[in-house]
Amino acid sequence: MIGVLVTFTQTEKFDRSALAKVAGELRGPFEGMAGLRFKSFMLGEDGIQARNFYVWDDEDKARAFFTEELVGKVTGVYGVPPKIEYLDIMEFVDNSGA
Repeated sequence: MIGVLVTFTQTEKFDRSALAKVAGELRGPFEGMAGLRFKSFMLGEDGIQARNFYVWDDEDKARAFFTEELVGKVTGVYGVPPKIEYLDIMEFVDNSGA
């Protein structure tokens, strides 16, 4: 498994309601996406960082998803280019079925 943390940092605070609307609109294409286990849309406590966290089955699928075209699209949505970090998930606890 691999995690991907995508961070968008602005100098001004993000509009929380606008980000919530974006998350609601963009949720659909991720539901049932092959290779994607989880995705979350998040806003940092300071309000200047929006983050998306993905958990993928394998690194190839994760890296294939984050194309230059996709980066361009999300830059348009969030108004700033993302920082993309790939993280090796060594262990994962899933309590959602408990």
